[in-house]
Amino acid sequence: MQPQAMNNTIRSARAVARQPARQMTQWRLLWLAMISTLMVLAQVAIAQARPESLAPLADKVSRAVVNITTTTVVEGRSGPQGIVPEGSPFEDFFREFQDRNGGQGDRPRRSSALGSGFVISEDGYIVTNNHVIEEADEIEIEFFPGEGQPTQPLPAKVVGTDPNTDIALLKVEAPMPLTFVKFGDSDLARVGDWVVAMGNPLGQGFSLSAGIVSARNRELSGSYDDYIQTDAAINRGNSGGPLFNMDGQVVGVNTAILSPNGGSIGIGFSMASNVVSKVVNQLKEFGETRRGWLGVRIQDVTKDVAEAMGLDSAKGALVTDVPEGPAKAAGLLAGDVILSFDGVDVKDTRALVRQVGNTEVGKAVRVRVFREGKTETLRVTLGRREDAQRQSTPASGDDNAPDMTEKQLLGLTVSRLSEDQRSELNVPDGMDGLVITSVDETSEAWEKGMRAGDLITEAGQQKLTSISELEARIDEAKEAGRKSLLLLVRRAGEPRFVALNLSE
Repeated sequence: MQPQAMNNTIRSARAVARQPARQMTQWRLLWLAMISTLMVLAQVAIAQARPESLAPLADKVSRAVVNITTTTVVEGRSGPQGIVPEGSPFEDFFREFQDRNGGQGDRPRRSSALGSGFVISEDGYIVTNNHVIEEADEIEIEFFPGEGQPTQPLPAKVVGTDPNTDIALLKVEAPMPLTFVKFGDSDLARVGDWVVAMGNPLGQGFSLSAGIVSARNRELSGSYDDYIQTDAAINRGNSGGPLFNMDGQVVGVNTAILSPNGGSIGIGFSMASNVVSKVVNQLKEFGETRRGWLGVRIQDVTKDVAEAMGLDSAKGALVTDVPEGPAKAAGLLAGDVILSFDGVDVKDTRALVRQVGNTEVGKAVRVRVFREGKTETLRVTLGRREDAQRQSTPASGDDNAPDMTEKQLLGLTVSRLSEDQRSELNVPDGMDGLVITSVDETSEAWEKGMRAGDLITEAGQQKLTSISELEARIDEAKEAGRKSLLLLVRRAGEPRFVALNLSE
């Protein structure tokens, strides 16, 4: 064979050998192009499948949302109090005027308030806020109008309440199975997810508002707080209503707003459903909450503390005191750093308090602590927090002088509620609190609409009966590193939450 012919043969053989490689490369490029096209088409299909309207969701869940009307009997004033000064020459004239009108001024009258709630079972269990039904003599449930719904308001009874999370469980007896909604997993709610709030804002009837999850894991003032912050419009009357995700599941219970004027400015808070569902289950089973109790006083571990103690990182809960209780019986000491509880690492004090509270009363758990440069594991049998709180509450009726005087706190001048003030402000019997006698017009409290005559019934989601208790709530919040304190304020029977900066 000639050399030229041989070279041609070799080149042809090499070209044939390269042909499968080219085809393989072409097939790979074609395959990648097909996959890219399919992904684009799938994204377009998902976008097109997303509803352009929230009406289908509203139709799905609205029948489970209810309006709640509470009625409280307020004692009438005796005589012309508040109209003319006692001993005035006009006193007899006004008494005669009241007598001619049938003495209506002396008769008890009914004070009404409005709120929202939602049905969680076909046999009539309803969830709402505790502050919506607190101190109510009568509770009526109005259902969303429609076929298969109760046409008349139904009376409700209180199954149980939890002031710590501001949750109440009610029960109605309906003539038919009720439409209900289910709790979703609030831990899956992401910042930016769409949510829908339903309720009875400002007493205007059933109403829907939409927005997004603005923030997660907000803490206002309570030990068990886990709020979802949303810009969906929430106003007075929305309290107790549900916050839905796009699947129609309840991910929060609308509880509070931050506002300078008492109206929605796009900062609303809903208690996370994973907190609410646990509370509701306990209220349904026991009629009350039963939270675990470790029995220690704790504080967060700062970087400086961690370095001084030889810890690798600033995490865990530093024990500052061990009073009589489960922890002391198990051998925990002041200065221990709790690193894990029942097999779960402890991030900070807030995480530990919530985990202990969610643990079954009487359960024996392993607590791993850092002590004198090494770790130890102790076994603690948990007590019940509610029992411990009742035992530590001082006996009532000790009206000492400091609590009878006025005091300036957080831009407010407050005093204990006297019987005369109870009558003048029409405060129902059984309801206690601190009366605001004046407000500093340069303070945040004034900017947020608090005025003389308002009644503060709770601070840090705990009831108030004395000035010393308010001071204690302020100190507790500061020690816990919180920047604000949540107050429950009532005006003419209408409750609303106000958060005041502790730097005031």
